[in-house]
Amino acid sequence: MLSFTRLVSSISLAVAVSAAVTTVVPPASKGQWNAPPLALTLDGTGTDASTIVSTIGIVEQKSGPPVDAAPNQPIADTVVTAVDGQLTAAGSNSTTTRRALTRKAGSSRRSSDDYELVFSGTGTGPKDRDASIQGTAYLTYSLVSNATYDVDDCLAFCDRVETCVFANIYYEFNNDLLDHVFSEHSNLKCALYSDTHTAAEKTNFGGQQLEAPPAALSFIQQSSGYSSKTLVEPADPEGYELVFGPTNGANNAPGYMGFAFLDQYDVDACAQQCNTRGADSNGGACQYFNIWRAVVNGNPTTYTCSMYFIVADVSTAVNTGQGDLMVTFSRGYKRKNFVIDGGFEGFNECDDFCFEQSYSNWIGTSSAGGSLDATIFFFQPYTHSGNGVGLLGSATGADGLAGTLTPAKPLLTKAGQKYTITFFQASSFSGPTLEAAAVVNVLWNGKVVSTIRPGFENYQFFTVDVVGAGNDVLAFNGGAAPAWSFIDDISVFEI
Repeated sequence: MLSFTRLVSSISLAVAVSAAVTTVVPPASKGQWNAPPLALTLDGTGTDASTIVSTIGIVEQKSGPPVDAAPNQPIADTVVTAVDGQLTAAGSNSTTTRRALTRKAGSSRRSSDDYELVFSGTGTGPKDRDASIQGTAYLTYSLVSNATYDVDDCLAFCDRVETCVFANIYYEFNNDLLDHVFSEHSNLKCALYSDTHTAAEKTNFGGQQLEAPPAALSFIQQSSGYSSKTLVEPADPEGYELVFGPTNGANNAPGYMGFAFLDQYDVDACAQQCNTRGADSNGGACQYFNIWRAVVNGNPTTYTCSMYFIVADVSTAVNTGQGDLMVTFSRGYKRKNFVIDGGFEGFNECDDFCFEQSYSNWIGTSSAGGSLDATIFFFQPYTHSGNGVGLLGSATGADGLAGTLTPAKPLLTKAGQKYTITFFQASSFSGPTLEAAAVVNVLWNGKVVSTIRPGFENYQFFTVDVVGAGNDVLAFNGGAAPAWSFIDDISVFEI
Protein backbone atom coordinates (compact mmCIF):
# COMPACT_ATOMS: atom_id res chain seq x y z
CA MET A 1 0.00 0.00 0.00
CA LEU A 2 1.30 3.44 -0.86
CA SER A 3 2.10 5.73 2.04
CA PHE A 4 0.82 9.27 1.86
CA THR A 5 2.80 10.63 4.80
CA ARG A 6 5.28 12.07 2.31
CA LEU A 7 4.82 15.40 0.66
CA VAL A 8 2.66 15.08 -2.42
CA SER A 9 3.43 16.90 -5.64
CA SER A 10 0.95 19.44 -6.82
CA ILE A 11 -2.09 17.99 -8.56
CA SER A 12 -4.69 20.12 -10.23
CA LEU A 13 -8.33 19.18 -10.32
CA ALA A 14 -10.26 20.50 -13.28
CA VAL A 15 -14.01 20.72 -12.73
CA ALA A 16 -16.51 21.77 -15.36
CA VAL A 17 -18.91 24.32 -13.94
CA SER A 18 -21.41 26.13 -16.19
CA ALA A 19 -19.28 25.58 -19.25
CA ALA A 20 -16.28 27.10 -17.48
CA VAL A 21 -13.29 25.27 -16.03
CA THR A 22 -12.34 25.99 -12.43
CA THR A 23 -8.96 24.76 -11.22
CA VAL A 24 -8.78 23.59 -7.61
CA VAL A 25 -5.60 22.40 -5.95
CA PRO A 26 -6.81 19.52 -3.73
CA PRO A 27 -5.90 19.10 -0.05
CA ALA A 28 -3.38 16.34 -0.83
CA SER A 29 -1.41 18.86 -2.85
CA LYS A 30 -1.43 21.42 -0.06
CA GLY A 31 -4.14 23.48 -1.70
CA GLN A 32 -5.47 26.62 -0.09
CA TRP A 33 -8.93 27.44 1.22
CA ASN A 34 -11.30 29.46 -0.90
CA ALA A 35 -12.36 31.07 2.42
CA PRO A 36 -9.73 30.67 5.15
CA PRO A 37 -11.07 28.64 8.09
CA LEU A 38 -12.34 30.23 11.27
CA ALA A 39 -9.76 28.57 13.47
CA LEU A 40 -10.09 28.53 17.24
CA THR A 41 -8.82 31.74 18.81
CA LEU A 42 -8.26 32.29 22.50
CA ASP A 43 -7.76 36.04 22.32
CA GLY A 44 -10.03 37.77 24.80
CA THR A 45 -11.38 34.50 26.27
CA GLY A 46 -9.79 34.73 29.72
CA THR A 47 -11.74 34.54 32.98
CA ASP A 48 -13.79 37.66 33.67
CA ALA A 49 -12.69 37.94 37.29
CA SER A 50 -13.84 41.55 37.65
CA THR A 51 -17.50 40.71 36.92
CA ILE A 52 -17.35 37.73 39.28
CA VAL A 53 -15.94 39.89 42.07
CA SER A 54 -18.43 42.71 41.55
CA THR A 55 -21.35 40.26 41.59
CA ILE A 56 -20.09 38.70 44.82
CA GLY A 57 -20.44 42.18 46.31
CA ILE A 58 -24.18 42.38 45.59
CA VAL A 59 -25.47 38.80 45.84
CA GLU A 60 -27.46 37.94 48.96
CA GLN A 61 -28.08 34.26 49.64
CA LYS A 62 -27.91 33.91 53.40
CA SER A 63 -30.82 32.21 55.09
CA GLY A 64 -31.98 30.09 58.01
CA PRO A 65 -35.11 28.25 59.14
CA PRO A 66 -38.27 30.16 58.18
CA VAL A 67 -40.31 30.97 61.30
CA ASP A 68 -43.45 29.36 59.87
CA ALA A 69 -41.89 26.25 58.30
CA ALA A 70 -42.46 22.83 59.82
CA PRO A 71 -39.37 20.92 60.93
CA ASN A 72 -37.68 18.13 58.95
CA GLN A 73 -38.42 19.61 55.54
CA PRO A 74 -36.66 17.94 52.59
CA ILE A 75 -33.53 19.69 51.43
CA ALA A 76 -34.17 22.18 48.63
CA ASP A 77 -32.42 21.57 45.32
CA THR A 78 -29.45 23.81 44.72
CA VAL A 79 -30.52 27.20 43.37
CA VAL A 80 -28.68 29.46 40.91
CA THR A 81 -28.44 32.92 42.45
CA ALA A 82 -26.65 34.77 39.64
CA VAL A 83 -25.64 34.18 36.01
CA ASP A 84 -22.92 36.19 34.28
CA GLY A 85 -23.36 39.15 36.61
CA GLN A 86 -27.17 39.17 36.66
CA LEU A 87 -28.90 38.22 39.91
CA THR A 88 -31.72 35.68 39.76
CA ALA A 89 -34.70 35.25 42.08
CA ALA A 90 -32.20 33.44 44.34
CA GLY A 91 -34.45 30.56 45.29
CA SER A 92 -37.71 32.45 45.83
CA ASN A 93 -39.50 30.46 43.13
CA SER A 94 -42.29 28.46 44.78
CA THR A 95 -41.76 25.61 42.31
CA THR A 96 -38.36 24.74 43.75
CA THR A 97 -38.14 20.98 44.10
CA ARG A 98 -36.77 19.25 47.17
CA ARG A 99 -34.73 16.15 47.86
CA ALA A 100 -35.56 13.64 50.57
CA LEU A 101 -33.40 13.69 53.67
CA THR A 102 -30.86 11.00 52.79
CA ARG A 103 -28.40 9.40 55.17
CA LYS A 104 -24.72 9.74 54.46
CA ALA A 105 -23.29 6.54 53.02
CA GLY A 106 -21.38 4.63 55.66
CA SER A 107 -22.13 7.15 58.39
CA SER A 108 -22.73 6.26 62.00
CA ARG A 109 -24.05 8.14 64.99
CA ARG A 110 -21.50 10.57 66.37
CA SER A 111 -21.24 12.48 69.60
CA SER A 112 -20.28 16.08 70.22
CA ASP A 113 -16.66 14.90 70.40
CA ASP A 114 -16.72 14.51 66.61
CA TYR A 115 -17.59 18.19 66.22
CA GLU A 116 -15.86 21.37 67.21
CA LEU A 117 -17.63 24.11 69.13
CA VAL A 118 -17.35 27.22 66.95
CA PHE A 119 -19.25 29.58 69.23
CA SER A 120 -21.26 29.31 72.43
CA GLY A 121 -24.66 30.70 73.37
CA THR A 122 -25.02 33.74 75.62
CA GLY A 123 -27.16 32.13 78.29
CA THR A 124 -30.77 31.50 79.26
CA GLY A 125 -31.31 34.11 81.93
CA PRO A 126 -34.48 36.28 81.83
CA LYS A 127 -32.64 39.11 80.12
CA ASP A 128 -30.26 37.05 77.98
CA ARG A 129 -30.72 37.55 74.27
CA ASP A 130 -28.91 35.89 71.39
CA ALA A 131 -29.24 35.41 67.61
CA SER A 132 -29.30 32.47 65.23
CA ILE A 133 -27.24 32.03 62.08
CA GLN A 134 -28.28 33.64 58.81
CA GLY A 135 -25.77 32.05 56.49
CA THR A 136 -25.13 30.38 53.18
CA ALA A 137 -25.94 26.76 52.35
CA TYR A 138 -28.90 26.30 54.71
CA LEU A 139 -30.28 22.76 54.48
CA THR A 140 -33.15 22.11 56.91
CA TYR A 141 -33.95 22.10 60.62
CA SER A 142 -35.35 19.82 63.29
CA LEU A 143 -36.75 20.27 66.77
CA VAL A 144 -34.98 18.43 69.56
CA SER A 145 -36.24 17.91 73.07
CA ASN A 146 -36.03 21.03 75.20
CA ALA A 147 -36.07 19.02 78.40
CA THR A 148 -32.30 19.57 78.22
CA TYR A 149 -30.02 21.48 75.87
CA ASP A 150 -29.66 18.34 73.73
CA VAL A 151 -26.57 19.00 71.63
CA ASP A 152 -25.90 15.29 70.95
CA ASP A 153 -29.34 14.80 69.40
CA CYS A 154 -28.84 17.85 67.18
CA LEU A 155 -25.44 16.64 66.00
CA ALA A 156 -26.83 13.17 65.36
CA PHE A 157 -29.39 14.82 63.08
CA CYS A 158 -26.56 16.60 61.22
CA ASP A 159 -24.77 13.29 60.89
CA ARG A 160 -27.81 11.73 59.22
CA VAL A 161 -28.25 14.45 56.61
CA GLU A 162 -26.15 14.33 53.47
CA THR A 163 -23.69 17.24 53.09
CA CYS A 164 -24.32 18.61 56.61
CA VAL A 165 -21.14 19.97 58.23
CA PHE A 166 -22.53 22.58 60.63
CA ALA A 167 -25.35 22.78 63.17
CA ASN A 168 -26.77 25.81 64.96
CA ILE A 169 -28.78 24.91 68.08
CA TYR A 170 -30.86 27.59 69.83
CA TYR A 171 -34.09 28.36 71.68
CA GLU A 172 -36.76 30.39 69.92
CA PHE A 173 -39.39 31.92 72.19
CA ASN A 174 -42.90 33.25 71.54
CA ASN A 175 -43.53 31.11 68.45
CA ASP A 176 -46.91 29.45 68.84
CA LEU A 177 -46.15 26.92 66.09
CA LEU A 178 -43.25 25.51 68.08
CA ASP A 179 -45.09 25.48 71.39
CA HIS A 180 -48.52 24.19 70.38
CA VAL A 181 -48.79 23.17 66.70
CA PHE A 182 -45.82 21.06 65.65
CA SER A 183 -45.90 17.60 67.16
CA GLU A 184 -42.53 17.94 68.92
CA HIS A 185 -43.87 20.75 71.18
CA SER A 186 -40.33 22.02 71.58
CA ASN A 187 -38.75 25.43 71.00
CA LEU A 188 -35.17 24.06 70.74
CA LYS A 189 -34.24 24.37 67.08
CA CYS A 190 -31.40 22.52 65.34
CA ALA A 191 -30.59 24.19 62.00
CA LEU A 192 -28.25 22.46 59.56
CA TYR A 193 -25.90 23.90 56.94
CA SER A 194 -23.55 22.45 54.35
CA ASP A 195 -20.94 25.10 55.17
CA THR A 196 -19.37 26.29 58.39
CA HIS A 197 -20.28 29.61 60.00
CA THR A 198 -19.04 31.93 62.71
CA ALA A 199 -20.56 34.03 65.48
CA ALA A 200 -20.31 37.04 63.16
CA GLU A 201 -23.24 35.56 61.22
CA LYS A 202 -25.54 35.44 64.25
CA THR A 203 -27.84 38.10 62.87
CA ASN A 204 -31.37 36.72 63.37
CA PHE A 205 -32.47 38.14 66.72
CA GLY A 206 -36.15 37.32 66.23
CA GLY A 207 -38.22 40.41 67.00
CA GLN A 208 -41.29 39.21 65.12
CA GLN A 209 -44.92 39.21 66.22
CA LEU A 210 -45.56 35.47 65.80
CA GLU A 211 -48.40 35.25 68.34
CA ALA A 212 -51.42 37.50 68.65
CA PRO A 213 -50.94 40.55 70.89
CA PRO A 214 -50.49 41.07 73.75
CA ALA A 215 -47.94 38.26 73.31
CA ALA A 216 -44.37 39.51 73.20
CA LEU A 217 -42.15 39.50 70.15
CA SER A 218 -40.09 36.42 69.38
CA PHE A 219 -36.53 36.21 70.65
CA ILE A 220 -33.52 33.84 70.58
CA GLN A 221 -31.45 32.41 73.44
CA GLN A 222 -28.43 30.17 73.84
CA SER A 223 -27.41 29.97 70.15
CA SER A 224 -24.38 27.70 69.74
CA GLY A 225 -22.61 26.50 66.60
CA TYR A 226 -20.87 23.18 65.99
CA SER A 227 -18.76 22.27 62.96
CA SER A 228 -17.89 18.75 61.87
CA LYS A 229 -14.20 17.94 62.16
CA THR A 230 -14.44 16.12 58.83
CA LEU A 231 -15.74 18.10 55.86
CA VAL A 232 -17.70 16.34 53.14
CA GLU A 233 -15.53 15.36 50.16
CA PRO A 234 -17.75 15.56 47.07
CA ALA A 235 -17.89 12.62 44.71
CA ASP A 236 -17.03 13.33 41.09
CA PRO A 237 -20.13 14.37 39.12
CA GLU A 238 -21.42 11.86 36.58
CA GLY A 239 -19.48 12.29 33.35
CA TYR A 240 -16.64 14.29 34.95
CA GLU A 241 -13.32 13.67 36.65
CA LEU A 242 -11.38 15.75 39.15
CA VAL A 243 -8.46 17.71 37.69
CA PHE A 244 -7.26 19.45 40.87
CA GLY A 245 -8.27 20.60 44.31
CA PRO A 246 -9.17 21.62 46.77
CA THR A 247 -6.87 24.63 46.71
CA ASN A 248 -7.25 28.30 47.58
CA GLY A 249 -6.89 29.56 44.02
CA ALA A 250 -9.47 29.92 41.24
CA ASN A 251 -8.64 29.46 37.57
CA ASN A 252 -7.66 32.45 35.49
CA ALA A 253 -7.65 30.61 32.18
CA PRO A 254 -8.55 30.89 28.49
CA GLY A 255 -11.71 29.41 27.03
CA TYR A 256 -13.95 31.10 29.60
CA MET A 257 -17.68 30.86 28.88
CA GLY A 258 -19.25 32.57 31.90
CA PHE A 259 -20.23 31.82 35.48
CA ALA A 260 -23.11 31.03 37.78
CA PHE A 261 -23.44 31.45 41.53
CA LEU A 262 -24.93 28.55 43.49
CA ASP A 263 -26.54 28.69 46.92
CA GLN A 264 -24.61 25.56 47.97
CA TYR A 265 -21.21 24.07 47.20
CA ASP A 266 -22.68 21.50 44.82
CA VAL A 267 -20.40 19.96 42.20
CA ASP A 268 -23.33 18.12 40.60
CA ALA A 269 -25.23 21.37 40.13
CA CYS A 270 -22.14 23.01 38.65
CA ALA A 271 -21.73 20.07 36.25
CA GLN A 272 -25.34 20.53 35.18
CA GLN A 273 -24.65 24.20 34.51
CA CYS A 274 -21.74 23.16 32.30
CA ASN A 275 -23.80 20.50 30.51
CA THR A 276 -26.58 22.94 29.67
CA ARG A 277 -24.43 25.98 28.92
CA GLY A 278 -24.99 27.21 25.40
CA ALA A 279 -22.15 26.38 23.03
CA ASP A 280 -19.53 28.97 22.21
CA SER A 281 -19.38 29.47 18.43
CA ASN A 282 -15.61 29.67 18.63
CA GLY A 283 -14.84 26.94 21.16
CA GLY A 284 -17.88 24.67 21.27
CA ALA A 285 -19.39 22.98 24.30
CA CYS A 286 -18.45 23.45 27.94
CA GLN A 287 -15.74 20.92 28.79
CA TYR A 288 -14.54 22.07 32.21
CA PHE A 289 -15.72 23.88 35.30
CA ASN A 290 -14.07 25.44 38.33
CA ILE A 291 -16.13 25.59 41.52
CA TRP A 292 -14.98 27.58 44.53
CA ARG A 293 -16.26 29.21 47.70
CA ALA A 294 -16.08 32.98 48.11
CA VAL A 295 -15.34 34.09 51.69
CA VAL A 296 -15.82 37.78 52.42
CA ASN A 297 -14.65 39.21 55.74
CA GLY A 298 -14.25 35.65 57.00
CA ASN A 299 -17.80 34.55 56.11
CA PRO A 300 -18.94 32.28 53.25
CA THR A 301 -20.83 34.41 50.73
CA THR A 302 -21.46 32.38 47.58
CA TYR A 303 -20.24 29.44 45.50
CA THR A 304 -18.88 30.26 42.05
CA CYS A 305 -19.18 27.89 39.09
CA SER A 306 -17.00 29.12 36.21
CA MET A 307 -17.23 27.30 32.87
CA TYR A 308 -14.73 26.82 30.05
CA PHE A 309 -14.59 25.24 26.59
CA ILE A 310 -10.94 24.30 27.16
CA VAL A 311 -9.78 22.09 30.01
CA ALA A 312 -7.71 24.05 32.53
CA ASP A 313 -5.53 22.78 35.38
CA VAL A 314 -3.97 23.85 38.65
CA SER A 315 -1.25 25.87 36.87
CA THR A 316 -3.80 28.62 36.17
CA ALA A 317 -5.50 28.41 39.58
CA VAL A 318 -3.75 31.60 40.62
CA ASN A 319 -6.63 33.90 41.62
CA THR A 320 -6.59 33.78 45.42
CA GLY A 321 -8.91 36.76 45.89
CA GLN A 322 -8.56 40.45 46.54
CA GLY A 323 -9.15 42.75 49.48
CA ASP A 324 -11.60 41.11 51.91
CA LEU A 325 -12.46 38.38 49.37
CA MET A 326 -10.72 35.02 49.66
CA VAL A 327 -10.98 32.04 47.30
CA THR A 328 -11.35 28.73 49.15
CA PHE A 329 -12.14 25.10 48.30
CA SER A 330 -11.38 25.55 44.62
CA ARG A 331 -11.75 22.41 42.51
CA GLY A 332 -11.52 21.84 38.77
CA TYR A 333 -13.41 19.10 36.89
CA LYS A 334 -13.14 18.10 33.24
CA ARG A 335 -15.86 16.52 31.20
CA LYS A 336 -15.10 12.96 30.08
CA ASN A 337 -14.78 12.74 26.33
CA PHE A 338 -15.58 9.20 25.20
CA VAL A 339 -13.82 9.80 21.88
CA ILE A 340 -10.10 9.09 22.05
CA ASP A 341 -8.21 11.86 20.26
CA GLY A 342 -11.23 13.69 18.87
CA GLY A 343 -8.91 16.41 17.59
CA PHE A 344 -6.68 13.97 15.61
CA GLU A 345 -3.65 15.28 17.48
CA GLY A 346 -2.28 11.74 17.83
CA PHE A 347 -1.43 11.82 14.13
CA ASN A 348 2.00 13.46 14.11
CA GLU A 349 4.00 11.62 11.46
CA CYS A 350 5.67 14.84 10.33
CA ASP A 351 6.32 18.36 11.49
CA ASP A 352 4.77 20.28 8.60
CA PHE A 353 2.44 18.57 6.12
CA CYS A 354 1.42 14.95 5.71
CA PHE A 355 -1.67 12.77 5.60
CA GLU A 356 -2.73 9.14 5.92
CA GLN A 357 -5.87 7.09 5.53
CA SER A 358 -5.62 5.70 9.09
CA TYR A 359 -3.53 5.78 12.24
CA SER A 360 -3.76 4.30 15.73
CA ASN A 361 -6.83 6.28 16.83
CA TRP A 362 -8.87 6.74 13.62
CA ILE A 363 -9.64 4.68 10.53
CA GLY A 364 -10.50 6.13 7.14
CA THR A 365 -12.43 4.01 4.64
CA SER A 366 -13.02 4.77 0.96
CA SER A 367 -16.06 3.87 -1.09
CA ALA A 368 -15.72 0.92 -3.48
CA GLY A 369 -13.51 2.07 -6.32
CA GLY A 370 -12.59 5.22 -4.44
CA SER A 371 -9.18 6.54 -3.49
CA LEU A 372 -8.37 8.27 -0.21
CA ASP A 373 -12.00 9.24 0.35
CA ALA A 374 -11.38 9.64 4.11
CA THR A 375 -8.04 10.80 5.49
CA ILE A 376 -6.34 12.43 8.44
CA PHE A 377 -4.07 15.43 7.87
CA PHE A 378 -1.27 16.98 9.88
CA PHE A 379 -1.41 20.57 8.68
CA GLN A 380 -2.35 23.45 10.95
CA PRO A 381 -3.86 25.66 8.19
CA TYR A 382 -6.60 23.03 7.66
CA THR A 383 -7.59 22.63 11.31
CA HIS A 384 -10.06 24.19 13.69
CA SER A 385 -7.49 23.78 16.46
CA GLY A 386 -4.12 22.10 16.87
CA ASN A 387 -2.40 20.38 13.96
CA GLY A 388 -4.63 17.39 13.16
CA VAL A 389 -7.92 17.24 11.23
CA GLY A 390 -10.07 14.69 9.44
CA LEU A 391 -11.09 15.05 5.78
CA LEU A 392 -14.07 13.52 3.96
CA GLY A 393 -13.80 13.38 0.17
CA SER A 394 -10.93 12.17 -1.99
CA ALA A 395 -7.82 13.94 -0.74
CA THR A 396 -6.34 13.96 -4.24
CA GLY A 397 -9.61 14.74 -5.99
CA ALA A 398 -9.36 11.40 -7.80
CA ASP A 399 -13.09 10.71 -7.44
CA GLY A 400 -16.35 12.20 -6.19
CA LEU A 401 -17.16 9.40 -3.75
CA ALA A 402 -17.93 9.59 -0.04
CA GLY A 403 -15.56 8.36 2.65
CA THR A 404 -16.01 7.28 6.28
CA LEU A 405 -14.00 8.21 9.39
CA THR A 406 -14.50 6.20 12.57
CA PRO A 407 -12.59 5.81 15.85
CA ALA A 408 -10.28 2.79 15.85
CA LYS A 409 -12.06 1.31 18.88
CA PRO A 410 -15.69 1.31 20.06
CA LEU A 411 -16.48 3.97 22.63
CA LEU A 412 -16.62 2.93 26.28
CA THR A 413 -20.23 4.04 26.56
CA LYS A 414 -23.08 2.53 28.60
CA ALA A 415 -26.41 1.16 27.48
CA GLY A 416 -29.33 3.50 28.15
CA GLN A 417 -27.16 6.55 28.87
CA LYS A 418 -27.85 9.71 26.88
CA TYR A 419 -24.92 11.29 25.05
CA THR A 420 -24.28 14.30 22.87
CA ILE A 421 -21.93 14.15 19.87
CA THR A 422 -20.23 17.46 19.16
CA PHE A 423 -17.89 18.46 16.33
CA PHE A 424 -16.76 21.28 14.07
CA GLN A 425 -17.21 21.04 10.28
CA ALA A 426 -15.86 23.24 7.51
CA SER A 427 -16.74 23.01 3.81
CA SER A 428 -15.26 26.20 2.42
CA PHE A 429 -12.17 24.75 0.77
CA SER A 430 -13.57 24.96 -2.75
CA GLY A 431 -15.73 27.86 -3.88
CA PRO A 432 -19.42 28.30 -3.03
CA THR A 433 -20.58 26.52 -6.16
CA LEU A 434 -18.24 23.53 -5.78
CA GLU A 435 -19.05 23.11 -2.10
CA ALA A 436 -22.82 23.41 -2.57
CA ALA A 437 -23.21 19.63 -2.48
CA ALA A 438 -21.25 19.16 0.77
CA VAL A 439 -22.90 16.62 3.08
CA VAL A 440 -21.93 14.81 6.28
CA ASN A 441 -23.80 11.90 7.81
CA VAL A 442 -23.31 11.17 11.50
CA LEU A 443 -23.66 7.45 12.21
CA TRP A 444 -24.25 5.78 15.57
CA ASN A 445 -23.84 2.00 15.48
CA GLY A 446 -24.15 2.03 11.72
CA LYS A 447 -27.35 4.07 11.59
CA VAL A 448 -27.55 7.65 10.36
CA VAL A 449 -28.66 9.83 13.29
CA SER A 450 -28.10 13.17 11.62
CA THR A 451 -27.39 14.53 8.16
CA ILE A 452 -25.98 18.00 7.72
CA ARG A 453 -25.88 19.76 4.36
CA PRO A 454 -23.75 22.79 5.17
CA GLY A 455 -23.00 23.91 1.62
CA PHE A 456 -20.24 26.50 1.51
CA GLU A 457 -19.60 26.92 5.23
CA ASN A 458 -16.67 27.85 7.42
CA TYR A 459 -15.96 25.96 10.65
CA GLN A 460 -19.28 25.60 12.44
CA PHE A 461 -20.23 23.74 15.62
CA PHE A 462 -22.74 20.87 15.47
CA THR A 463 -24.35 18.65 18.10
CA VAL A 464 -26.31 15.40 17.85
CA ASP A 465 -28.00 13.70 20.82
CA VAL A 466 -28.05 9.90 20.97
CA VAL A 467 -28.72 7.05 23.42
CA GLY A 468 -26.00 4.54 24.11
CA ALA A 469 -26.32 0.82 23.46
CA GLY A 470 -22.98 0.12 25.13
CA ASN A 471 -19.57 0.11 23.39
CA ASP A 472 -21.07 2.26 20.67
CA VAL A 473 -19.51 2.89 17.26
CA LEU A 474 -19.35 6.45 15.98
CA ALA A 475 -18.68 7.33 12.34
CA PHE A 476 -18.74 10.29 9.97
CA ASN A 477 -19.55 9.66 6.33
CA GLY A 478 -19.59 12.14 3.46
CA GLY A 479 -17.53 14.29 1.20
CA ALA A 480 -17.60 14.21 -2.59
CA ALA A 481 -14.60 16.02 -4.02
CA PRO A 482 -14.48 18.88 -4.69
CA ALA A 483 -17.21 19.29 -2.02
CA TRP A 484 -14.77 18.40 0.75
CA SER A 485 -15.68 18.42 4.45
CA PHE A 486 -13.12 18.89 7.22
CA ILE A 487 -14.08 17.47 10.63
CA ASP A 488 -12.31 18.48 13.85
CA ASP A 489 -12.59 18.59 17.65
CA ILE A 490 -15.01 15.67 18.01
CA SER A 491 -16.45 14.82 21.41
CA VAL A 492 -19.01 12.48 22.91
CA PHE A 493 -20.22 13.64 26.34
CA GLU A 494 -22.78 12.30 28.78
CA ILE A 495 -25.89 14.44 29.20
